[in-house]
Amino acid sequence: MKFDLDQEQRDFAASIDAALGAADVPGAVRAWSQGDAERGRQVWNQLAELGVTALAVPEEFDGIGAHPVDLVLAIEALGRWCVPGPVVESIAVAPILLAGSPDAASQLAGLAAGELIATVALPPHTPRALDAQAADVVLLAENGQAGTAQVGARHASVDPSRGVFDVTATGDSWNADTARAYEMGALATAAQLIGAGQAMLNIAVDYAKQRTQFGRVIGGYQAIKHKLADVHIALELARPLVYGAALSFADNSADTARDVSAAKVAASDAALLAAHSALQTHGAIGFTSECDLSLWLLRVQALRPAWGDATAHRRRVLEAI
Repeated sequence: MKFDLDQEQRDFAASIDAALGAADVPGAVRAWSQGDAERGRQVWNQLAELGVTALAVPEEFDGIGAHPVDLVLAIEALGRWCVPGPVVESIAVAPILLAGSPDAASQLAGLAAGELIATVALPPHTPRALDAQAADVVLLAENGQAGTAQVGARHASVDPSRGVFDVTATGDSWNADTARAYEMGALATAAQLIGAGQAMLNIAVDYAKQRTQFGRVIGGYQAIKHKLADVHIALELARPLVYGAALSFADNSADTARDVSAAKVAASDAALLAAHSALQTHGAIGFTSECDLSLWLLRVQALRPAWGDATAHRRRVLEAI
């Protein structure tokens, strides 16, 4: 398969980067960790102005109805900037689950406009809802049914900006394509991991160009060059798998599950390698709360098991072949 992004898609990604680059997202992440969602909401408002929150919402509900490749491209950018909140759940998964809801028109229009943020629990691989305390719509979906849910106890995450909550069904449910919603959740999480991995690589490269040791910048040492080059290769090999899985998803291919799982495994491994290499390049300072790199280090640890861990996805690939 020959695949490349067109100029319009590249410009769209660049517009997201420009907006988020001026938004002090690390500050919003730290505030979100302390229970203050106001700055994070401001970031989400910017995403709404760019049309990101409307990408997966059908046009009939004031959305864009974008191609899945455009969606994962945007979510990759959000991962690159470590945007707080239920990014995958609200932007990518909830529009699928809400399609059959009695309140679909108002809720989907609210998601598209950025007025609502949604979160989702979809057992067994996603048994708890992310950031339910900050969500306007909380959904519980399983076995072809979806419905609104009541928020219960909060559980700590390795990433303090990501709280996960028990949820229980509140009443009426509706038919929903939960299988497709799960595939989208795993695919979008893979895209988020690619973005996070790229961010850590960029941070490590910048640091290696500035930090001096024994009279030279550490980026001049071959050991550092090779380590960061390996990360670049891993990301460049994983990214086409994510885009390829988005194409399979769009075509309702029989290979969608296999392609999504392969993308999730490759993205998880590449992001983990990026985290290890960036931390080794920085040294212990990279894991301190004052260093922005720590935000991505923790985010990757939380995202790797999200929407199915590596073992579950490797098993699906094995079964498919």
